[in-house]
Amino acid sequence: MNIEDFRAYCLNLKGVDESFPFGEDTLVFKVMGKMFALTGLDEDFRINLKCNPEKAIELRERYPGVIPGYHMNKKHWNTVIVYGSIEDGVLQSWIDHSYELVVESLPKRMKAEIHQIK
Repeated sequence: MNIEDFRAYCLNLKGVDESFPFGEDTLVFKVMGKMFALTGLDEDFRINLKCNPEKAIELRERYPGVIPGYHMNKKHWNTVIVYGSIEDGVLQSWIDHSYELVVESLPKRMKAEIHQIK
C-alpha cells in the first residue's frame, strides 16, 4: 500500500474527512471529528492507528514494522512502518479496526448520522 491508496481507503469510509491540524506535513483522518489515523508526509511512509490495548501488544510482538505510537498514547496507538512486508488486506483490517474503535465511542446521535451516509 502506498500513501495514495491509504488516503483513498480512509476517505472511502463513512463520515471521514481529512485535515492538516498539526501543520502541512501531517495528514489526519477523522470520523465525525475524531481522529483514527494519521501519517507524516515528510518521511518514510508510516501510519499511526488506534488499537485496543491487547491487540496493540500482539501486533507489536508479531510484526517488526509495528511499534508503539509515535507521539501518541502508546497504550492505544500503534505506528505502522509501511515497507511492503505487511499485506494490503492486513493493513486495511487495521485501518478498519481503528475506525471502528472511534465509531464505537461516538454518541448514539453521531452513530446514527454515520449509518445514514451513503
